[in-house]
Amino acid sequence: MFEILTDRTYRHLFLAQVVALLGTGLATVALGLLAYDLAGDGAAMVLGTVFTIKMVAYVGIAPIAGAFADRVNRRVLLVTLDVVRAAAALCLPFVTEVWQVYVLIFLLQSASAAFTPTFQATIPDVLPEEARYTRALSLSRLAYDLENIASPTLAALLLAVMSYNSLFLGTVAGFAASALLVVSVLLPSPEPAEPRGIYDRTTRGIRIYLATPRLRGLLALNLGASAAGAMVLVNTVVMVRGTLGLSESALAWTMFAFGAGSMLAALILPRILDHLRDRPVMLAGGGVMILSLLGLAASILAAGLAWPVLLGAWLLTGLGYSAVLTPSGRLLRRSSHAEDRPAVFAAQFALSHACWLASYPLAGWLMTAAGAVPALLGLATLAAGGLLAALALWPAADPEAPLHRHDDLPSDHPHIAGGRAHRHGYVIDDLHPRWPH
Repeated sequence: MFEILTDRTYRHLFLAQVVALLGTGLATVALGLLAYDLAGDGAAMVLGTVFTIKMVAYVGIAPIAGAFADRVNRRVLLVTLDVVRAAAALCLPFVTEVWQVYVLIFLLQSASAAFTPTFQATIPDVLPEEARYTRALSLSRLAYDLENIASPTLAALLLAVMSYNSLFLGTVAGFAASALLVVSVLLPSPEPAEPRGIYDRTTRGIRIYLATPRLRGLLALNLGASAAGAMVLVNTVVMVRGTLGLSESALAWTMFAFGAGSMLAALILPRILDHLRDRPVMLAGGGVMILSLLGLAASILAAGLAWPVLLGAWLLTGLGYSAVLTPSGRLLRRSSHAEDRPAVFAAQFALSHACWLASYPLAGWLMTAAGAVPALLGLATLAAGGLLAALALWPAADPEAPLHRHDDLPSDHPHIAGGRAHRHGYVIDDLHPRWPH
């Protein structure tokens, strides 16, 4: 997996991702402490609003940004967005009112909503070979998982010698380092597509996404991943600290189990995907998440909540979670032309976060109103619904070059020089507005 780091351009982009993630992780810790300073016992409401603002920015801004990402130089765009994120983070230590936090977080997360899908869409252009791109996806997943461990640890060490406001300076440094790494390499910028209206450009990525069967299946699997992930991220603290009465370090180890499962999957997936297609691997990952939640619910009903069982369940949930999410970039790459790729990655970014926007409050409400077992069963049911929808929406026979006809084109059109019925790598575009049946 790590041999792809010999590619200088990708190495710099990967390092840019790592330092930006570390900076974001420091900001997450600092925001919690800032919210408590500003709102006291109302900090939970402030943080809940902050996370809602984040998701709204992701869902609303990403498609708009993706629509125009091919109109500007990608390196200039990414560096500019990093500068905007750094500027917003630099202002956070000086806020005195809660509404100022909301404004700055919306600005920062709007820039992230434009940065992340554009960055993700650049990687397949830097690494066009599928095997190398697969390893890049696994390395990216590994970076996210390591950040979940490294950022809280680094924050704890820094807080021993400085105030939490100083953590925001670490965030600024992370985004600044990301900008410097991006500006140090030349990035491919595909030729822009033909001029289109604003509505057409803004909705193009989502229209391509929803018209492609494998991507509709991906969206259903994203719903399952968000259901299982929300159970872990929202309710682990209640089970560990409240039900089990364990320490903060036990909470950290429990979250580590989820991250470790995800890292394990990221390490082994490249070899598995060399021999198996994406669909069975991702469906199996969805099944593992569902069985883990159901198994934990059964264990609680039989003998109460036990920490070793919870650790095992979260390890398996993390493994299934990564098996669903890691190959998703391969599907997006396979389902779009280079000039449409930023819009399609932006559609994935927005639609997947819309799933989280539904799963987060559901997980919290079920746990608060009914307890751990109903929450586990409810979210497992939602994940199972996503898995069944994926089975129905994503056909097992998913040829990359299906036979199709062009009866609507004039006989002298160059696309049908080989005949009206033909095969080629098929993606949704102006000549192919619908998937062939």
